[in-house]
Amino acid sequence: MGKLLIIFGLIIVVIGVVVYFSDRFPSIGKLPGDIVIKRDNFTFYFPLATSIILSVIISLIFYLIKKFG
Repeated sequence: MGKLLIIFGLIIVVIGVVVYFSDRFPSIGKLPGDIVIKRDNFTFYFPLATSIILSVIISLIFYLIKKFG
């Protein structure tokens, strides 16, 4: 149980660092598959490609934790 909590804590720290520094990396959140609709007083933003890439990365992390943990 303790090992699992440490792994989840490290994952949360890594996600926090990525979110904190995401404005310095122009490609995060601005990929070609991301949907942006701008109107006069309305902006809709759905990061589709970014969500898919993050999902694949998180799935890979969980797979590796299951395989080696």
